Amino acid sequence: MIDRRLIQNFDWILFLVTCILAFIGVLTIYSSTKTLPFKDGALSALPYYIKQMIWVGIGLVSVFVILFIDYRKLGKYSYVVYGFSLILLILVLFIGKSGMGAQRWFSLGPISFQPSELTKLFLIISLAWFLSEERITPMRLRDLFQPVFFFLFLPLLLVLKQPDLGTAMMIFFIFTSMVLMAGVRWKSLLIIILPAVLTSPLWVKLFWNSLKAYQKARILVFLKPDVDPLGVGYHIAQSKIAIGSGKIIGKGYLSGTQGQLRFLPERHTDFIFSTFAEEWGFLGSLVLIAIYFFLIFWGIGIAKKAKDRFGALIAIGVVSMIATYLIVNVGMTLGLMPVVGLPLPFLSYGGTSIVTVFMAIGILMNVKMRRFMLFY
Repeated sequence: MIDRRLIQNFDWILFLVTCILAFIGVLTIYSSTKTLPFKDGALSALPYYIKQMIWVGIGLVSVFVILFIDYRKLGKYSYVVYGFSLILLILVLFIGKSGMGAQRWFSLGPISFQPSELTKLFLIISLAWFLSEERITPMRLRDLFQPVFFFLFLPLLLVLKQPDLGTAMMIFFIFTSMVLMAGVRWKSLLIIILPAVLTSPLWVKLFWNSLKAYQKARILVFLKPDVDPLGVGYHIAQSKIAIGSGKIIGKGYLSGTQGQLRFLPERHTDFIFSTFAEEWGFLGSLVLIAIYFFLIFWGIGIAKKAKDRFGALIAIGVVSMIATYLIVNVGMTLGLMPVVGLPLPFLSYGGTSIVTVFMAIGILMNVKMRRFMLFY
């Protein structure tokens, strides 16, 4: 039997904001892909916006499935699920599907599955459970060894091996925000940061040598935007043209030229913000970013009002994930950050990514719905 109080505490505002963003995403994907041929596979008869609607539908179902499960029960099995996700990250390096210079997908018939997307969500749950179990505030240096190794070093190493710089960045920011939320001594942070800064020439060189040629090219383009505008700098150049051509009010829906005429690469995935900005202009882009900021601050409010440490840490992890998605994606379309392949949540076309971010929203709503239950 469903507890009536759960229905009464259903977060309609967060749910509607999420649906609005997903609706905007479907409209923008339709606009940016209506001139594209469909990809091969069993779903080739369906246009991209229909596929996105299917993924959104699966995401919405996952939200309600998660709402039926007390989020504290998720914590009890979090280590097992997180360990399984690490195994998948190892397996994908050997039997995964390669594409665009990386090996980060499992091919399940017509569907491609990216395990690193789910790893981010399982990382949030398991790290929150670990930090809530420790109940150490402020955390000392020795208390950081376990989480740094299991929740930062291991997934970073496996993700960078694919390679996937975007997910690696997200794992770092999720980990950092949750550890800071849990409480850590500034002295402990300095002991960790200072050696990293002093040895930065060494690990930066090692990191640079581990990158593939196309990744190095993306970083060079970020540092020097005008280099090779018809080659490695083409994506950023066309993205800036698309955003700039939208001016104040945009060219109008379905009237963009960079996207419609296929000048803008990846216009329905990584650079979907550029497509949106061209059609809706500066004002439309401000409204879109304002919606995202509302969602982020609403999530922070849920974290503040959570009645247990575990719920608060989960909420902060989800918020940091969405905020990183937003900042990195919009930043790279404007040339303010290197192109690392992170999608814009709810808007970019994708299967695993869209379902994962809906699941994250479901967990966030779960934390808010069950605030009152700790008093009974």
